[in-house]
Amino acid sequence: MEPIYVTGHRNPDTDSIVSAMAYAALRNAMGDREYVAARLGHISDETRRILDRFGMEPPVHIHTVRTQIRDLDYDTPPVMHQAVPIRSAWEALQEQTAPAIPISREDGTLYGMLSPTDVAKHDMNFASEPYLENVPVFNLLSVLEGHLVGEGSNLIDTVTGEVVAALPGATAMELKKETIFLCGQQPEMVRAALEAGVSCIILCQAQLPEDLDVDRYESTCILNTPLDACRVSHLLFQAMPVERICRSHELEHVHLDDFLDDVREIVLRSRYRSYPILDEADRVVGTLSRYHMIRPRRKRVVLVDHNEFAQSVPGLDQAEILEIIDHHRLADIQTGGPIHFRNEPVGSTATIVASMYQERGLMPSKSLAGLMAAAIISDTVLFKSPTATDRDRRMAQRMARIAGVTLEDLGQVVFSAGNVGDRSAEELLLSDFKEFHIAGHYLAVGQITCVDSHLLISRREEFLQAMAEQQKQHGYGLVILMLTDVLLAGSHLLYLGDEEAVRHAFNVDPRNEECFLPKIISRKKQIVPMLSALWG
Repeated sequence: MEPIYVTGHRNPDTDSIVSAMAYAALRNAMGDREYVAARLGHISDETRRILDRFGMEPPVHIHTVRTQIRDLDYDTPPVMHQAVPIRSAWEALQEQTAPAIPISREDGTLYGMLSPTDVAKHDMNFASEPYLENVPVFNLLSVLEGHLVGEGSNLIDTVTGEVVAALPGATAMELKKETIFLCGQQPEMVRAALEAGVSCIILCQAQLPEDLDVDRYESTCILNTPLDACRVSHLLFQAMPVERICRSHELEHVHLDDFLDDVREIVLRSRYRSYPILDEADRVVGTLSRYHMIRPRRKRVVLVDHNEFAQSVPGLDQAEILEIIDHHRLADIQTGGPIHFRNEPVGSTATIVASMYQERGLMPSKSLAGLMAAAIISDTVLFKSPTATDRDRRMAQRMARIAGVTLEDLGQVVFSAGNVGDRSAEELLLSDFKEFHIAGHYLAVGQITCVDSHLLISRREEFLQAMAEQQKQHGYGLVILMLTDVLLAGSHLLYLGDEEAVRHAFNVDPRNEECFLPKIISRKKQIVPMLSALWG
């Protein structure tokens, strides 16, 4: 069963992480077992404290939802060992729709690829030059349905020689040691072959003369078969190990984690019809053909706490979006068909998810309820953000009661800045960092919420340097860092870039890339809308 990833935005905050976890748990509890909570970035200190408080592990970390080879309905033909007879590999080929089958080494890694063309080519070569070299006796017995005769035959492991058949009625032939001799019920020819010391005698629908002591001929392998000489002469080639004829050089192969876009380039410039697929340990798991890439199976995702392409998981254009649950402005994500889109004007996505538990008559566990209460507190800045609603407060109180905690205690856990000295300015900046495209302007806004902003202001130069590196790397026209202090009910703004935009959007007189905005707490409902109004 392929997973459905429930994921928040890049550089996820607490609301994004918790909403993904809670919604995946809700769907799984209702019988949809394939939902998996995911995250797109590292866990912030705040989120880590909250997860630890309730004994929960963070969601799985995914980097992209681009279509990979593992997402395709590729072929899984049998993987044959390099030592098996050609006949066994040929039978496997006949039973498969795949144009070729992989040949592996002892450890399962790729040795080569075998196609019907390879078999036909070498069959024709054998017809013109009937010579076998070091063919395992076990392979001969298997292909010819035969068994060994005499004690000496058990001492021989491989046979080599030109294939020679005795004509019916023949009584004498000139034979060399390197000969694989086929004969029927012809006692004199058998004796002559033994005296010549041929490599192998194959008795076709015949038995040894009763008066012949073969045990003294230890250099000759003798076996008999119920097949006639004509059939044996054709089957001998198929006793060779498949490694002798398969294509084993300049092999084009792909891995399960390779992206479909990249593999297409390999396939388009190659002439082969089938390509081996390897896993992380380079073991063969299947084969890929061009038709597998025509209609690939896409990864499925549910987006929470965002609906903006730039903030979402890389490769989203190749994925199938099933649902969006959000509390932000409508942005630029498009879907191929109608989906369930729940967007409500509340302060936290966790409020919406908690409401969905209530609507379905399902009580969340104490741990999940505690997480959702903490997420609501975090996103509404303890209900001081202009985005906060009475519904957020009521839902947070309900979740806190289920979890057996108080909102005040959770607030201390959420907004305790901890030892920020142990983290670099870049880590703190990127802990909650979002990109925006507004009326042709490309900007980024980071936010750190705390109750002791003076500790962060003291590292002003470090933050500005980290912001400059991000601006240079991504080409932002404006970079803003909000140091939101819950106790001061406002935000210190550090910025780089369009100073006039900061001046006019927030009606302040900024100096030295810094200003303080009283009552400005929400990036979503205050900072971004003010810039949007300025730029039209």
